[in-house]
Amino acid sequence: MYNLNMNNLEKTLKALANKRRLAIIKHLKENKESSVSEISDGINLSFRSTSRHLAILFSASILEKEQKNIQVFYRLSLSQESVAKHVAGIL
Repeated sequence: MYNLNMNNLEKTLKALANKRRLAIIKHLKENKESSVSEISDGINLSFRSTSRHLAILFSASILEKEQKNIQVFYRLSLSQESVAKHVAGIL
């Protein structure tokens, strides 16, 4: 159990240790939910790079995603680790 929690914490911290991913979190905090293209436009990053960063945040359970027609929308996860919640609160 202890190792599982430490692994989750490590994954969360690694996901947060990037200025582009922090910009995504800030964007989603301000906009609640956005498509990949809205996020990439909002943080001035290519669609492909934005998608890669979103995948990392999603795999760390920091973000949730929902498919609506051909677009994927992301939002901050309600079940974020406390570290991610704290960081989102600072941004």
